[in-house]
Amino acid sequence: MTGASGSILGVRMLERLREFEVETHLVISAWGARTLEHETGWTMPEVRGLADVVHKPGDLGASISSGSFRTEGMLIAPCSVKTLAAIANGYAEDLIARAADVVLKERRRLVLMVREAPLSEIHLENMLKLARMGASIVPPVPGFYNRPKTLDEAVDHIVTRALDQIGLVSGETPRWDGTVMRQRP
Repeated sequence: MTGASGSILGVRMLERLREFEVETHLVISAWGARTLEHETGWTMPEVRGLADVVHKPGDLGASISSGSFRTEGMLIAPCSVKTLAAIANGYAEDLIARAADVVLKERRRLVLMVREAPLSEIHLENMLKLARMGASIVPPVPGFYNRPKTLDEAVDHIVTRALDQIGLVSGETPRWDGTVMRQRP
């Protein structure tokens, strides 16, 4: 989790990953922690409690900083444009960027939930560069065809789409089935 707005995405991702019984490793940047406190009612201990392993953002010796540590992939939710730029340019000064660099070099799945608006040419170029390297760019844009009635429903839809990118398919969130809903909410 980085310092971009949308820390609820990272929290909900951790909650949803429990459904799949996968081992989770959490890194929250300093700004990610501050944003979490500002945007949600969650505390750092509560969020850390959702993960199996928690790493300090400056610990470049952590297990996830090595290609010999096997993973299915990595999700950065939310992903700041600062982190996006660091990954795109191989500037691995912290554990988040280093672990993403490892995921790319090992040809594993990297999903970046880039949260910024509006997007500058620099942001778009960095996203294109990473997409060409195999990363999935999944901006947290809600789908409206499922007519979400709450913010939680919109967040669940976004998280489900990101999980799809790493091969974790959940039936919890409504998906497009070709049926047009006629009644208004």
